[in-house]
Amino acid sequence: MYSQTATQVVRAPRAAVYSALVDADAVARWRVPDDMTAEVLEWEARPGGRFRVSLTYVGEQLGKTEGGTDTYSGRFADLVADAQVVEVLEFESADPALAGEMTMTTTLRDVDAGTEVELRHDGIPDAVRAEDNAAGTRMALANLAAYVEARAAG
Repeated sequence: MYSQTATQVVRAPRAAVYSALVDADAVARWRVPDDMTAEVLEWEARPGGRFRVSLTYVGEQLGKTEGGTDTYSGRFADLVADAQVVEVLEFESADPALAGEMTMTTTLRDVDAGTEVELRHDGIPDAVRAEDNAAGTRMALANLAAYVEARAAG
């Protein structure tokens, strides 16, 4: 298992970014790499609340769960309004190489340009290529910035 951290500046206040982190409709729009679509199947944004999300490849690539789909589920370990979201999740897969809980911590900090978003993954299974995880995370964070900035512009 390994960890990765990525950051992105969003030109909007922390409250606007936090809202996009905990809203199921927003998550379905931004938390997805460019070559996938997302479907939020369950979403209870509260400490201890459950979530379940499926990401499906647009092309012929095989997913970790079934066909071209990666499904993960878990719980919100902590929610600190306008500051941090901690999610504990795991892939829904029969492959033992993909088993185990991961922790995804999103921390928001004020910067001159708006909000710095730090996304840290801990416990990523070695079967997930580090470069693939990093690329998907960068794409999702760029999507988050575009989504929030467009809404802030009004």
